[in-house]
Amino acid sequence: MSAPESAASRRSEADDDLLERDRLQAARPRREALSAFNRDWLAEVWRSATGGTRLEGVALAAVGSLGRADAGPLSDYDLVLLHSERSLPAKELTALADRIWYPIWDAGVRLDHSVRTVSQCRQVAAGDLIAAVGLLDLAPLAGDAELVAAARSTVAHDWRGNARKRLPQLVEVVAARHARQGDVAQSLEPELKEAHGGLRDMTLLAALAEAWLADRPHGGVDTAHSLLLDVRDAVHVVTGRGRDRLGREDHDAVAALLGHTDADDLLTAVSSAGRTIAYALDGTLRRAGQSQRARTLRVGPRRPQMTPLGHGLFASDGEVVLGSSRLAEADPTMPLRAGVVAARAGLPISPATLDNLARSAPAPAEPWPPATRDLLGDLLASGPGLVTVWEGLDQVGVVDQWLPEWSEVRSRPQRNAVHRHTVDRHLVETVVRAAGLVRRTSRPDLLLVGSLLHDIGKVRGAHDHSVTGAATARTVATRWGFAPEDVDVLVTLVREHLTLIELATRRDHQDPATVDAAVAAVGGDREVFELLLALTEADASAAGPLAWTDWRATLLDQLAVAVRDRLDGATTSVAGGGGGSEGLGSLAEEVAVRVRGGDPLVRVIDNGGSHRLDITDLDRVGLFADTAGLLAAEGHTVRTAILRTVDGIAVNEWHVESPSGAVPDPERIERGLARLARGDRAPLSTLDRRRAHLPRPSGESGLGAPGQARALVVPGASVDSTVLEVRAQDRPGLLHELGAALAGAGISVRSAHIATYAGQTLDTFYLTGADDLPLPPARVAQAVSLVIDTCDGIAPS
Repeated sequence: MSAPESAASRRSEADDDLLERDRLQAARPRREALSAFNRDWLAEVWRSATGGTRLEGVALAAVGSLGRADAGPLSDYDLVLLHSERSLPAKELTALADRIWYPIWDAGVRLDHSVRTVSQCRQVAAGDLIAAVGLLDLAPLAGDAELVAAARSTVAHDWRGNARKRLPQLVEVVAARHARQGDVAQSLEPELKEAHGGLRDMTLLAALAEAWLADRPHGGVDTAHSLLLDVRDAVHVVTGRGRDRLGREDHDAVAALLGHTDADDLLTAVSSAGRTIAYALDGTLRRAGQSQRARTLRVGPRRPQMTPLGHGLFASDGEVVLGSSRLAEADPTMPLRAGVVAARAGLPISPATLDNLARSAPAPAEPWPPATRDLLGDLLASGPGLVTVWEGLDQVGVVDQWLPEWSEVRSRPQRNAVHRHTVDRHLVETVVRAAGLVRRTSRPDLLLVGSLLHDIGKVRGAHDHSVTGAATARTVATRWGFAPEDVDVLVTLVREHLTLIELATRRDHQDPATVDAAVAAVGGDREVFELLLALTEADASAAGPLAWTDWRATLLDQLAVAVRDRLDGATTSVAGGGGGSEGLGSLAEEVAVRVRGGDPLVRVIDNGGSHRLDITDLDRVGLFADTAGLLAAEGHTVRTAILRTVDGIAVNEWHVESPSGAVPDPERIERGLARLARGDRAPLSTLDRRRAHLPRPSGESGLGAPGQARALVVPGASVDSTVLEVRAQDRPGLLHELGAALAGAGISVRSAHIATYAGQTLDTFYLTGADDLPLPPARVAQAVSLVIDTCDGIAPS
């Protein structure tokens, strides 16, 4: 980053800090006013219920957000009517409770209520861990305040006395909650209260401090807490309901209400806040565990057990610590060394050591010396331990020292159905996946750095993040001291990181133009291709199960074989990844006789989670549509169809997945195809019944409206076909309908490549006319119109 850019960045960050401080200053009075209103109104309800009479040994108290004075506009009330053993007869106590609860219900407020003595509060806290944490917030609203203080102090005393014994159960309960509710930082629809890094975790931090197990973090955690409270309050206002989940449909309104630039700006702020709270809770739970172990193991004075890890670093009580702060002051590589040691050991770096590294270690000289760059490679190659270690280094600002561009992608959301993480977390996950693939290439350092930078261009305003990222990668790689030829390779990896998976899943591998495009992406360099191939797999597998399925892996392998053969100068053509080309030569005589006699032949090959169907049948108009419809009727999802004709016989390869786990029945498919060839549509009756109960697209939405189909011609994608990309809302049998519409117009489907994400289909069709040549312009226009009308449910005229 140049000096002007760095200064501009610092000014921008300073402006953001001022805006955040102003927002916090405005938020506190608002919540204080809301808390005062709640208390005043409930005090009035109490006066009305008691007739203004002073009752000894009876009090109204609040727990939850009302007790903590951070309730939202539509938060529910969690109230306790406390009483001493001899305060009121049971009947009078019940009547008093009714006089309190009913006005609250009548006002439309959600109410959780109980009537308890101090002893009962103590019993409930002893038997219910969550209730115990909640009762620590017990606060007086009206009546005998000393009774409320006695109840709270008693519960707190018991909590401190038993917390060490109950800590393992508490950790288990918290982990189960996080598993159910997910992570605030990694969700497009975060659960602001119960998820990891949510408001409930702030309550737990206070409870751990109350137990004297660990200090409660402050500073950034308090700022993050306030931000989540603001978002929660805005959700209440926007939805008119006491919700704790920030739904997609509310992003824009909440962002506008809170003064964020846009919904992504809001989500970035929420993610950052969630990360801060989650990191604080995880560290505090470790502190609490250390305190528990120290108390359990103490026999006289206890000295910490320090296991040397090298370079002045030690493993102590489940964390990595620095033996002396002077080591950090003298060595700019110490943060990298600490990261390598900790990640390899599968341990986090202690908060004190992280603060010391961030405060004391000088930034590496630029360009980085080879030894420093090698340490970065070691850190990136450390495996799964990198995730926690990188998060700790990022929390204290060390990552920004190495990579200032990281701030632009930190906590940035990804509005893409295949991605499960924010941009920055996805980059780290990709590095972890790539670390398992380094033996596939002779330059693992370039693979790992390319993985770290491949989405660095996903910044605000980027039109094509691959192009933007390539320019950033050049700057970063030069700063890190890579040789010019290595910088060029890293730029290629970032610029082309989507090329192979797109070619594999949306193009015909048997078309020379597909292989040409892959070869051109890597400049004809075999080693660069292997790097890009490994990055492609790491990227897809890190994104999530929707991006890396068995069939996608199979398609990528098929493309890789074809590209390697081209790069190695092989003269033999490869189709379908070693197995799909059997039918392209002369057909076995017995197969040809059988098929010409009207008996299709189907062979099913298990690909581990998906199946390949080799279907040989007499070629005819509509065969593609019939096969697609039959497979849909059988409950199979088509992923790829590659179609060939040899001497009038279709030799087709279909790749399918079965959501139910069913294995395709070849004999059943053979019978269905034979019946369809004779004009018997009965095999498609199941599909017809299913479609009859589905809502059909109206076809009347305006241009660009959600769900409207689009068909785009891809120029230059094939030398002997017209390639059409189709984007539309998916539905059962859509592929069958498209095939039938094209067949009705005399347009042949040579191959089809199917992908579906979040209910939207992205299909690629290779089309030819009756002459087996690409379609002329008029026929292309006809095909586009047919496809759009079919997807939008408009019957052809």
